[in-house]
Amino acid sequence: QVQLVESGGGLVQAGESLRLSCAASGIIFSINTMGWYRQAPGKQRELVATITSTGSTNVAPSVKGRFTISRDNAKSTVVLQMNSLKPEHTAVYYCYRNYRSSVTWGQGTQVTVSS
Repeated sequence: QVQLVESGGGLVQAGESLRLSCAASGIIFSINTMGWYRQAPGKQRELVATITSTGSTNVAPSVKGRFTISRDNAKSTVVLQMNSLKPEHTAVYYCYRNYRSSVTWGQGTQVTVSS
């Protein structure tokens, strides 16, 4: 079955960086759009960044310039590099994949940024 396993979350101080990874299995990784969403307490899940099978990226305006998404098709991995983190970036971050409206979510990884 399809599995997305996130790693790399944790507690950091404002201004620091984190690198989230998502390892996919059970899919032909290279043909999937991959991405990251996040959900802060009391808020709806929102898009952070996506990357298509051809490498085109879409990054939310609120994190553009701070966060970068990349993929390694050979390793079936998508990475979210988060720099200059702020307390408002605190959320559970979810890996996501989409192929022709077939969607799978990871279990989420907590990112907490202290001030």
